[in-house]
Amino acid sequence: MSVHLLLSAGRGPQECAWALARLLRRLEADATRRNLETRRAETVPGDRPGTYRSVLIQIAGTGAEAFAASWTGTLCWQAPSPYRAGTGRKNWYVIAQPCQVDTPRTTFAEADVDIVACRTGGPGGQHRNKASTAVRATHRPSGIVVVVDTERQFSLNRRIAMQLLRQRIEHGEEQAERAVTTARWRIHDELVRGDPTRIERPETSKQDPTKRSP
Repeated sequence: MSVHLLLSAGRGPQECAWALARLLRRLEADATRRNLETRRAETVPGDRPGTYRSVLIQIAGTGAEAFAASWTGTLCWQAPSPYRAGTGRKNWYVIAQPCQVDTPRTTFAEADVDIVACRTGGPGGQHRNKASTAVRATHRPSGIVVVVDTERQFSLNRRIAMQLLRQRIEHGEEQAERAVTTARWRIHDELVRGDPTRIERPETSKQDPTKRSP
């Protein structure tokens, strides 16, 4: 079992990208303690070294979904800014949401298509309706149906029907992929500051080695 979790600093200041890096390491350490494997599938670096605007992390192992759920929502890293000494703000927010990465691919095979000869009405003269040359083609895995009667020969209508089915399946997959990408980008704008589901702080016994001066 594996899930993908997208962590994003949204449109927050550079401290949020810094906080994301700290939270990411805390998440990875927590996963290791629970015998889960993590992999940074995609990273978008921040303006400062060692920071991230967003990270897509894959979590695998028994209990991966429950673990991801425990890190889902608005996360808060509570610490003074490492870049602006004068600011009194100590809460830096990051959003974490599970997301779909891949869409199931449909492999088109003519064996998955049911072909039925039929007659169709409408304009075209008597020659069009004397024989069952029209084709009704059904792609069983997707349920897509096309009817072709543009030609007088059954074999030509069958060939056209196969081409139409292939095109519609490929177009549907492209739309599904775009929808997945759009949903992932929307997560970046869903960050709600305040009322976090999880608050993390630096360990007091260790100094943050990534803290940098402006």
